[in-house]
Amino acid sequence: MSTASPLPMNWELPQIFHERLGDGPGRQRVMQAEGHLLIVTHRPPRHNERVRAGRFFWRNPAGALQSSDLGQGPSSMIKHLEEYHAAIAKLEKAEADAQSSEEYFRVISELGPLLRATRNLQSTLQTARELSGNDRTMINFRDRSYELERSAELLYNESKNELDFLIAQRTEQQAASSHRMAVSAHRLNILAAMFFPMVTLATIFGSSLKHGWETAGAPLPFIGMLIVGLALGFMLNWFINVPVEPKQRKRHGADAKIPRTP
Repeated sequence: MSTASPLPMNWELPQIFHERLGDGPGRQRVMQAEGHLLIVTHRPPRHNERVRAGRFFWRNPAGALQSSDLGQGPSSMIKHLEEYHAAIAKLEKAEADAQSSEEYFRVISELGPLLRATRNLQSTLQTARELSGNDRTMINFRDRSYELERSAELLYNESKNELDFLIAQRTEQQAASSHRMAVSAHRLNILAAMFFPMVTLATIFGSSLKHGWETAGAPLPFIGMLIVGLALGFMLNWFINVPVEPKQRKRHGADAKIPRTP
């Protein structure tokens, strides 16, 4: 079993911190011992990232803050929070540019882990603020993390609502198209039913009647037949494509629409 600690070896921390950590950071949390605070956080999650990368902040009894990879002082936590802000801003732009359900789904898929990370980060910094007393620096960190969590939550809800609206809009369009196709098919069936007996009788008994056009001057009869056929075709096309709105079912009783009160 590996006994290596993920914490920097040059940190003079209580041994209990090393013992309570596994090979990885684990969940975001705060540890306290002998006046020291160890804040375990995660870096902003990346797309399709399965294992969260950890980042540690150590606050010694004197109140000095140091990070595992972002330097020392309050600026290290500020840089950490700015990375979350940049990740949220990137997804905000992607959401604003999204046009299809696939693009909205991609934004939501990336935003879900980021929202959970910011929510856990805010809870972690809230605990760190409580354990550090009325340290104004920790209070500012806590407030900033809350703003990030709120921004990620609002963006997630907005993206989900946009996706739901887009799906509902596409469903309505498909329903309207299906209705038009059903009406057109019904009209064609009516026309076929009207002329089916005539076509059947003409097929059985024949319809080669003498009408005098056999000896008429060509090609006038043929051109006249084409003109009449085209005119009838345009009329048939208009008849089939006349828009018909679906009838709305009237609501009665408990199903009736209740007017809203101002």
